[in-house]
Amino acid sequence: MNRKRLDFDALTILLYFGLVLLGWMTIYAVTSVNGDVWYDFSTIHGKQLIWIGLGTLIGGIILSLDHRFLEALSYVFYAAAIALLVLVLVAGKEVNGAKSWLIIAGQPFQPSEFAKLATAMALAKYMSRMGFSMYDWKQFVVAAGIVLTPASIVILQNDTGSALVFGAFLIVFFREGLNPLVPLLLIFTGAVAIVTLWCGEPLYVSGGLAALGLISYRIVYERRSWLRLAVIHALAVLLFAGLSFSVDFIVGKLKPHQQIRIEVLFDPGKDPQGAGYNVIQSKIAIGSGGLTGKGYLQGKYTKYKFVPKQETDFIYCTIGEEWGWLGASFVLLLFLGLLGRVQFLAENAKTRYARIYGYSVLSIVFFHVLVNVGMTIGLVPVIGIPLPFFSYGGSSLLAFTVLIFILVNLYSYRASVLGSKV
Repeated sequence: MNRKRLDFDALTILLYFGLVLLGWMTIYAVTSVNGDVWYDFSTIHGKQLIWIGLGTLIGGIILSLDHRFLEALSYVFYAAAIALLVLVLVAGKEVNGAKSWLIIAGQPFQPSEFAKLATAMALAKYMSRMGFSMYDWKQFVVAAGIVLTPASIVILQNDTGSALVFGAFLIVFFREGLNPLVPLLLIFTGAVAIVTLWCGEPLYVSGGLAALGLISYRIVYERRSWLRLAVIHALAVLLFAGLSFSVDFIVGKLKPHQQIRIEVLFDPGKDPQGAGYNVIQSKIAIGSGGLTGKGYLQGKYTKYKFVPKQETDFIYCTIGEEWGWLGASFVLLLFLGLLGRVQFLAENAKTRYARIYGYSVLSIVFFHVLVNVGMTIGLVPVIGIPLPFFSYGGSSLLAFTVLIFILVNLYSYRASVLGSKV
């Protein structure tokens, strides 16, 4: 299948390299000391340069491949990813309580990062098959199983943060025809749980649910079906009220470090020297940047390492301190531009596989950015997932690089694919 030379989406590639460059500059700001040169490969920022170079090489190789080859290997990549996740359970290295790393040639490797990529490819392969429908419960169960299998293994590794990322594939299911009530119910369930944890009084929450149910019933009231609507609303109120009263029990079943992370979300001062320390210092660092920031390489909190893990999970607070609100907002706009471009590529792809894969990329990147930025400013619990293209780490950078470049490759064949998209 022929393809015009350089028929690639330049804007997506430009956004990718822009984010990678800013990410490396931020890592350098965090890890360099006086006298460090940027090309010292024994340092963290030097090692990240090597990963960037390797990622660029891999990206170029991916762009040279035929899209049919990548699609044909989807299940192979998925099987390999599952095998690696299982291997981690047997021979993995435990870091910060999570057994999610393999040591290969002396280098740490996190298979869960690549499992997201493999899941995106396998899900696109299965859901793009002829006759697939979200309303066929057997096919839906298989599609859900493709996502839940790696997520379950990652949970066994005690890496809850990475496991939660797989929940973002719900966006893909919704785009491909899942009943809108399903994601709405899940969102409302989360909202009820959060409100209950915040106010601490499930009785008050239940009263609010009853009032909301009455208002909803009045809006949709029809004389001919008033009894059926009344029963549905009453059952819904009872169900969510039961959930509210069950929140304490569910949280009580979590591990102690998970419980305290939820508690400090609502009150960081509850454990200021422990679980709440990172969030408190991160918010102070971001707030100290003001509107325009202290200037590149001038961040006091950054230089003196007030925030642990600042080159990985909490790197966004460095952006806030040195570049200020304007710089931090600019980075978010770049991510928004990338997400918008990914959606454009997905919607304008000529195959169903490319569309589903594109929305998988959108889901993964969106969830990472939302949660990582949210935890640095205290809006979500600290669950330890990287900020794409910014956080230090070869596994994360390479996985996101492959995610993006496979999508660019698939889109580049749009003019040579026969027929229109499904």
